[in-house]
Parts: sequence; C-alpha cells; structure tokens
Amino acid sequence: MFDTVVVATDGSESVKRAVDVSLDLARRFDADVHALSVVDAGEVDASPEQLRDELRAALETHADAALATVESRSGGDVTTAVREGRPAAEICEYARGIDADLVATGTRGRHGENRLLLGSVAERIVRTSPVPVLTVRQLEPSQRTESTADA
Repeated sequence: MFDTVVVATDGSESVKRAVDVSLDLARRFDADVHALSVVDAGEVDASPEQLRDELRAALETHADAALATVESRSGGDVTTAVREGRPAAEICEYARGIDADLVATGTRGRHGENRLLLGSVAERIVRTSPVPVLTVRQLEPSQRTESTADA
C-alpha cells in the first residue's frame, strides 16, 4: 500500500513524534523513506540583505541536522534532501516528483502555536498534496507519560 514515504521535517521538537510514527509505518510496509527539509525562502528574503547568506547557511545547517536525526532514528536507508523555497509547495513538489505514496508531517513546526489546529505549513500540505498526508500531533507531557506506561 505504501512503497514510498516522505517525512517532512524542520527539526523542531514537535516533529519528533511524526518522524517516529512515519518511520514505524514505513517499516511495517517495507517502504522507502525520503526525509525532506525545506529552507524557508520567505524567512531568508525577509531578513536584512547583509544577513541573508549567513541566515541561509544557518538554516541549511539546521536542515542537515534535522535530516541526520531522521537517519539515526530510522536504523535503515533514508534518502535525504534539502530544498529552498516555500515549505508546503516544495514538499508537495518533492512528493510528486518521486511518486510518493504518503507525506508525513507534524502539526506544528518551528513557529509553534500560532495556529489553532494545524500549523500553517501542515495545513497547506494537507490542502495541496497530490498524495495522502499523515499529520501527527505532538503529545502533551502528561500524554507522553501515559502512552509510555501503556506500551
């Protein structure tokens, strides 16, 4: 059913559970895993011109670290990619380009609680993705303890 899973990550705390859930799903279906992180071009463009190269480099380093986390948690082969652009558009384009069966993402990213139900990037992915999207919310601290006790 799922041969190729794209794990969209920004390295935020809220995406860790999404990474774990999507990797578990990929293992169960013996699917190929592609981890993707997008450097937000809007964030770079909104910064002062003299800082853009430095900010871009910092964001690329952060993206590489996020992808390394997915690789280390997977225990298997992961194809990784860093793109620059509008995150939701780049994620959807990447999924289309590799003929993915599923895109997995967290519900909140680096910018946190600025949306009521879904983060703006997650919401755009859900609305525009050419393939099904798995959104995984981060558990509250009390829920993490409960779910660990149940396991």
